[in-house]
Order: sequence, then structure tokens, then C-alpha cells
Amino acid sequence: HDMDRRDYTDRVLSSLRRVTEKEREAIRSELDGHIEDHMEALRELGYDEELAEERAIAAMGEPDEVGRELNRQYTGWGWVLVSRAAVVLTVVLLFSLPLWKLPQDAMGGEPFTPQHRSFPELLKITGVPEVLVCFLCYCALESTAGMWASSYCTLVRGLDAQTAASWASLFYLGITAGRFVSGFLTMKMSDRNMIRLGQVLIALGILLVLLPAGNNVLFVGLILIGLGCAPVYPCIIHETPVNFGRELSMSMTGLQMAFAYVGSCLAPPLFGLLAQNVTPRLYPWYLAVGLVVMVIMSESLHAKKAAEHR
Repeated sequence: HDMDRRDYTDRVLSSLRRVTEKEREAIRSELDGHIEDHMEALRELGYDEELAEERAIAAMGEPDEVGRELNRQYTGWGWVLVSRAAVVLTVVLLFSLPLWKLPQDAMGGEPFTPQHRSFPELLKITGVPEVLVCFLCYCALESTAGMWASSYCTLVRGLDAQTAASWASLFYLGITAGRFVSGFLTMKMSDRNMIRLGQVLIALGILLVLLPAGNNVLFVGLILIGLGCAPVYPCIIHETPVNFGRELSMSMTGLQMAFAYVGSCLAPPLFGLLAQNVTPRLYPWYLAVGLVVMVIMSESLHAKKAAEHR
């Protein structure tokens, strides 16, 4: 067994098919480091250099087998392409900056001065408490739906962990596809109707998750909840200047974002307590409560604003 460290790492690396040069070098130095650590320990036990190297390499395992295992970990060029695309997109966006309009240009050329008011002052404005609670409930619903989907699939529906994890990602797939489609729909529909459409889809999704039907129905339910979540967040933000005036839109957007984070941070651990101390079966009911409060608040906000504009 006259293989030295260089031969060993070369044999391992020869099995790797889908790695970049940088990754290849990183793997080589990692393997060298492991062998060196092992040799150091053996030297301290009194082994000479040659025997220490031989034993350390033997302990690493068969090089072809190690190479095959590493090859499985590196699934291909997908992420490399994604990272390259992100760099290109960043460059394009930077060069397109001069083409973007300033707020007053986009608003028909009327200059306006953003107003900054304190939290208590903003709360006194018609519709502000409603929009904040609405936003909080939406983000609570979205974060809980995403984070607890796989646990619900395994603990309540009896799916194995791997299937449950891939099904939970369906929710995020629904949001991604929904955001893409809603970008086109907003050209034809008002923010108010887009929010309603989203809420109806979330309700249908929750209903399908609640039904004691087969797993295929659960599968569709998770996608529908994701699709329904898609238009709500962007549309609430987009209609802020219409609801509260351009002067207050910056302050209001900041405040809405703050409430969004409160919902995202508090709701999933709160459901965790319920799941642990009561039952994880409450998952769709918990989402339904968030949806009901969100619907009441958004409808109340829009009714008050409509009355104000009359």
C-alpha cells in the first residue's frame, strides 16, 4: 500500500464530475487537512512519518468510495448557474438605475414632502389600526403555514419526513408562482380585489387541508394556500399611498413592515406551544383564525376608506 497523500486525493478527485475548479481545490485541502490531523495524532503516539501517513490514509477509507459519496453531494451546475444569473441581474439593475423615476415624477410631477409622525399620531388616522392588524395576521399566517407544513404532514397525516419536507416546499412554490402571475393580474385588477382573490384562495387551501380526504387533496391545499398568500403582501404595500396619502406613505410603509415582522416572529413559536401542549391538528384552524381576522380588518379598512372618499 504505497499510496501517498497526493495519490490518495488525486484518486478521490478523479471521481468528481460536477464540481468547479475552486470546489475541487477546496475538497483537496479539506482531505489533506484530515490526513494531516490523523498523522499528527499518530506521530504523537510514536509512529514514524511513513507509517503514520500509511495508517492515516487507510483510516480515510477507499478513495473511489469516498469520491463516489462526494459526487452525490455535489448535485450539479444548478447553483453555479443561479449564482452567475444573480451577478448578471445585479449588473443589469445597476445600469438601469438612471431609468427609474423618482416618486414625484411617477406621480404626475407634483412634488411632495414626506411627513414623519409618531406611532400614536399615526394610530389616530382612519384605517391605520386595521391595516396594521391585517398585515400582522397575514405575516403570521404565511410564516406559520410555511414553517409548520412539514410537521403537520408527518405528525398528523403520517407522511415520511422526506416527502413531508418536499410537500412543505410546495407552499413556497405556490407563493413564487403566485407572485409571478399576480404581477400581470394587477394590470387588470385593483389592489382591493387582488387581496380578496388571495384570501379566497387561502380559504380554499385551508378547507382542502382540513378535509379528511386523501393526501392528494392535502397536496393541492398547500399549493393553494401559497398561491393565495402571493398577492396580499405586495398589494397592501402598493395601496398605501392611496389609503393614507403620499406624504404619509413612507412612515406607513415602515410601520406596516414592523408589524409584519412582529407577526412573522411571534406566530410560529406560539403555534409550536399549541402543537406541543394541545395537538398539531390545530394547524389549519390556527391558519383559519389568522385569515378570518385578516379578512375582517382588510374589509373594514376598505369600507372606511371608501366612505372617506365619498
